[in-house]
Amino acid sequence: MRVRGISLVGALLAVAGCANPSTVVPPQAAAIGRPGGVVVESVLPVAARHALDRTLDRYLRQRPGRAALAVYDRTTGARYSYRERTPFVLASVAKVDILLAFLLGKQGELSAYERTLTSKMIRESDNDCAHELYLTIGGQKGLTRVLRRLGVEHTWPGPGLYWGTTRSRPSDQVKVLEWLTDPEGPLPASDRRYALKLMSSVEPSQAWGVSAAGGDVALKNGWLPVDAHDGLWTINSVGRLGVDGHDLLIAVLSERSPTMETGIATVERLAELAVDELTRSRATFTAAQVF
Repeated sequence: MRVRGISLVGALLAVAGCANPSTVVPPQAAAIGRPGGVVVESVLPVAARHALDRTLDRYLRQRPGRAALAVYDRTTGARYSYRERTPFVLASVAKVDILLAFLLGKQGELSAYERTLTSKMIRESDNDCAHELYLTIGGQKGLTRVLRRLGVEHTWPGPGLYWGTTRSRPSDQVKVLEWLTDPEGPLPASDRRYALKLMSSVEPSQAWGVSAAGGDVALKNGWLPVDAHDGLWTINSVGRLGVDGHDLLIAVLSERSPTMETGIATVERLAELAVDELTRSRATFTAAQVF
C-alpha cells in the first residue's frame, strides 16, 4: 500500500496534553510473567537464511540509507533477523511500547478518557496523547523498567520527555508485539483484543509499511526527518500479519532516506521479501527449546 495524502507532524512532542492530564490516574505496578513455560521455537535453515540475506543485500545495495528487520512466524516458530546490531530511532513506533506499558499497568480497567488517549495515539498517531501517556507510565525510567522486566534488553527510551527518540532493534520490537498479543502473556484477553483493534484501524493514510506484504494487518508506523541525520528520514513499520495461514510478527526499521516516500518504498519491499520467504518455504526448521 502506498502513501496517499499523508499530513506530516511538525514535531514529536507538544507541551499541551491531549486533554486534562489530571484526569489520568497513573497505573499500578503489575506482576509480569513469562508466557508459557518451555516454548519450542525454530530458525530458518542455514541455506534459506543465507539466501534471504543475499536477497535483502542485493535490494539494499540499490537503496539509500540503512535498514534492518526481524520476523517471527508464530505458526511455524521460525525467527529471522537481518542487520540489526545498531539500533534505530523509533519515532512513532515507540507508541506501541508506550501502549504495552500502559495496558500492563491498567490490566483491563481503562476509563473512557484513557481509551480516548490510547485510541488517538495509535489510530491517529497523536503525539500529544502519546506525551501524556508517557508521563503516566513514568517517562524514560518507567518505560525502561517495564521493558527490562519483559526481557526487552536492546531498547533505550528517549531522555526526558523525548519518547520519539527511543532507540531499538527490530527483534526487540517483535518482542513488544509478542507481549502485546500472546494469549499466554500478562495482558488480559480484553486488552489484547483492544490493542489489535487499534492497530487494525489506523488512519488510511498511515496504513503503509508492513501491510505491503498482504493479508490481515494490524500495524503502527513511524516517520520523522532527523536533525542529527541532516534532515534525512527515519521510516519504520511494525505489526502483526495473517498471510496464507501464517501468523507473523514483523518489524522493519530504517533511517537516512532522502524522502519519506523513498523510505516507505524501502520498508515495504523488505517486508514483502521477508514474508514471502517465510510463508512459501517448506523447508524443515531446526527446533530449539527456549526457556
